[in-house]
Order: sequence, then structure tokens, then C-alpha cells
Amino acid sequence: MKILFIHQNFPAQFVRIAPELAKMGHEVHAFVMKKDVPEEWNGVKMHGYMPIKGTASGVHAWIADLETKVIRADSLFRRLLVLREEGFVPDMVIAHPGWGESLFVKDVWPDTRLGIYCEFNYQEKGLDVGFDPEFFTENPGEPARLRLKNLNNRLHFDIADAAISPTEFQASTFPLPFRNKIEVIHDGIDTQAIAPNPDAQLRVSAEKVLTRADEVITFANRNLEPYRGYHVFMRALPKLLKARPKAQVVIVGGDGVSYGRKPSQANETWKTIFINEVRPQISDSDWQRVHFLPMLSRQEFLSFLQVSRAHVYLTYPFVAGWSLLEAMSAGCAVVGSSTQPVTEFIKNNQNGLLCNFFDQDQLVESICKLLHDEKLREKLGKAARRKVQTYYDLNEVCLPQIMSWVNKLARQKRTTKK
Repeated sequence: MKILFIHQNFPAQFVRIAPELAKMGHEVHAFVMKKDVPEEWNGVKMHGYMPIKGTASGVHAWIADLETKVIRADSLFRRLLVLREEGFVPDMVIAHPGWGESLFVKDVWPDTRLGIYCEFNYQEKGLDVGFDPEFFTENPGEPARLRLKNLNNRLHFDIADAAISPTEFQASTFPLPFRNKIEVIHDGIDTQAIAPNPDAQLRVSAEKVLTRADEVITFANRNLEPYRGYHVFMRALPKLLKARPKAQVVIVGGDGVSYGRKPSQANETWKTIFINEVRPQISDSDWQRVHFLPMLSRQEFLSFLQVSRAHVYLTYPFVAGWSLLEAMSAGCAVVGSSTQPVTEFIKNNQNGLLCNFFDQDQLVESICKLLHDEKLREKLGKAARRKVQTYYDLNEVCLPQIMSWVNKLARQKRTTKK
């Protein structure tokens, strides 16, 4: 078969399935939003594209997001026309529609099957919207803006032949009847590579290397921001550091914003805002036990998880990051927020501990409980790893399920463009 992947940050969620299909002998192509790309990556023929124009000034704020997506879709549409003129006709296209690029695929190849990766459908109220009152906007136009933000998803519903979503929670955000087209299959965790290691070491400074002999508390996200509970964790630090005088706290993440709003203060980041808020409550000696690290390499991140005695994962009711399941696979004893993305994977006192997202005292108590009780840590960590191995292992569970989904897409009756 000829298969085309579309993702602005390819390979991203397709990092395993695209090379696997190429290895099986299929002709696999991929489009990524980059000016310069290699001719090939792991057997996948690579193509780059760039937006043909920028967003216009003066566009209504409620549809600015849609304009950006249409520009990207139009830009890729023109690149696909060139590919068609060269004689390329894919049997299927597998796309992440989140940035709009795949909107006009059926206009280029009406008979090509289209499968889409369904990451999240925004809700006008509930879930992440209004979840955190500290950052809630009372703008009466916000529900209208979110409804229009979902237009890109709804336009894809008319043309997609099948869909895939990594979690039940994420799939549940999409409306009927399209929800019936979505098959829930996780991207998969390489549990052989991401495993406990009693000899792991993590360098946190020129002078300090942490090991399993240290009392290490870990917290990580792509960016340190409220959507991922960074403010809650930071506000718990003063009490936590006093309660555990030997603990080393390692926080990994960038200074930017992946989700939600940017800080209103000019030239500020959420990271520095909450450091500045809690720093006066923490002594200099205690602050020396707090280590901020930038984004790590894969091996460094694995070592980060492997030295952890208590790993904290907090999130709004939104998309759960891969790091949660990776921490579980590494055998971490996890303290998570009792929000839907987390409770799908963590059952309280069975394979982790859960606490109210906003309850800093409960968070501190849960972390201290793990640090105090080695047998509990071992029990929860082993159960967490066992769950990932059973249900989310890349090679034994998820990759075969994804391949089955691809094969069903190949046989499926085509959805014609409306």
C-alpha cells in the first residue's frame, strides 16, 4: 500500500507506526511543517511544507484559530496537488487534524481513505474550561470562541473514514455520532526500554549526582504551567521541604506555555511567577535541595524517573502526557491528581496514590506517605509497571492493535466528501 502521514511535528504520535509500516514493505510518505527535511527517515519518504502566508490583522478573535488552520490546510493542499501531478495516489492518509493540514485531503484524492488521530475536542464548559477558578475567565464570549475552535474537528468528521484516540477520556470528548468511529488504542510504551534500574544516576548540577539511595521527589512536564498543576506543586514545596529535610526535589520542564493562557505579566513565565511566590517561604538551605532542569534527552529523562521515590503528576481534565505512563513503566510510585486523565490509569492505593488537584496539604501528605513507607512504594510501583505492561506495552499490545486499525481502514468503505 501507499500510505501518507500528515503531522506538523512528524513523527510525533506516529513515531512507531510509520517506520513499522515502511519495514513491512509499504511505500510510506510523511508531510511535516518544516522548510528543510531529510529525504528519508527510518524508511519514510519525507516532505516539508511551509504556510503560504501569515495570518491577517484584524481577523475576529473568535475565528483567528480557524484562519490559521485554513492557511495551513491551503498550504498543504497545494503541495499535495504537486504530488498528485507526479502520479502519487495514496491508498490511505493518516493525519493528526489538530492544526488543520488535512482539511482538503479529499479534495485532492476523493477515493483515498482518511484516518485521523483524535486528541481532544474542547468543551464549552466543564473539563479544563473553568476547572481552575484562579485562572478562569468570565468573558461571556468564551463559550462561543471554543465552539468555533472545534469547527476544525467538525469539518474533519465529514471526511474521515475512521479515527483513533489514545485514551477513553480523550475519545469521550468527541460528540456522537462521530464518537462511534473512534477506536481507543494507546500510542504504546516501550516497557523494555523504560524499566526500573537500581543503578540509575541523575546529575542535577556540576557537583551533585542523585541515585536511588537519595530521597528524590520528581515532577515533570513539557512546560511548567497551571494546566499541569505546576502552581499547586510549587505551593506545596515549603511544607514538603520542612517535612522531609533530606528530600531532593527535581523539577523538569520548559519556560513556555503548551496549554492555556500566557501570564498577564510582561516578560514573565509561569515558572518564575511561582518561584517568586514561594521562595520567601523557603530557607536558603532548603532551596538548595530544589533542582530545576531543562528538557532532558531520552536517556536523561529515563534516569530521572528511575531515581525517583515519589513522582508527582497533576493535570487539569485534559490530555494526559506520555510521561505519566512512562513513570509507571519505570516503576515509579506515583502521586496523581484525581482528574479523569489520571484516574483512567491510576487507581488509588492499588497502583498509585490520588489526591484532589487543589489540595496542597493532601499532596504533601501523600508524598510523605510514600517516602516514609518503602513497602508501599515498592507495591505501588510494581503494580503501576504491571498495568502498563498488561495494557499499554508498545510491542505486545498497542502496535498490533494499531496495525489492526490500519488494516481495517484499508478495507473500509470510503467516506465521500460532503
